[in-house]
Amino acid sequence: MSDELLPVQDQIASFKRAIEAVIMVSHDPVPTDLMAQLIEQPIASIERWCDELAAEYVAQRRGFELRRVAGGYRYQTHPDQTPYVERFVLHDQKARLSGAALETLAIIAYKQPISRAQVASIRGVDPDGVIRTLQARGYIDEVARDPGPGLAILFGTTAQFLEKLGIDTLDDLPPIAEFIPDADIVEALEQGLRVHPKTEQVGDDGSSIA
Repeated sequence: MSDELLPVQDQIASFKRAIEAVIMVSHDPVPTDLMAQLIEQPIASIERWCDELAAEYVAQRRGFELRRVAGGYRYQTHPDQTPYVERFVLHDQKARLSGAALETLAIIAYKQPISRAQVASIRGVDPDGVIRTLQARGYIDEVARDPGPGLAILFGTTAQFLEKLGIDTLDDLPPIAEFIPDADIVEALEQGLRVHPKTEQVGDDGSSIA
């Protein structure tokens, strides 16, 4: 049975379900004019149905709400569920990247495209495990093949990497020079770490004094 043959209330229910589905899969607020094009219904009807859906969620005391944000509609958690959401977010933070993973990610970000062997030569350790972790997280991916012997896989960062950092392009990364200490600092560190042999003092009788 086509939508045209359904009772009006059933047609409206079908349109509301379509609105829910579209908003559910979108990462950003969905504009009403876009939903109107997708569902082929007037913008005024879309806005009215969104308001009705929002009211239904409130009446049902759902853990989420439908809100109009930045010219569109999106789902977000209900404010009174904040304590539980915070616990979830804090729990998720336990899965932060390790120092080794962050170091490898930085090397790939600034030196890409780069092979496993090149990463290993910079870090001094086998990066295979860390690279697999970064790939699984979606921060890096295979971007090319080295034209040299062996056709080594070359890695680079992904769009998700840019999204996580909140930058538009790799050009927005801070200059790597900002993270390199000045020459005088390096010299001071080297002096502090350098081992100086003890000098012996000679006494009047020719014996050494420690």
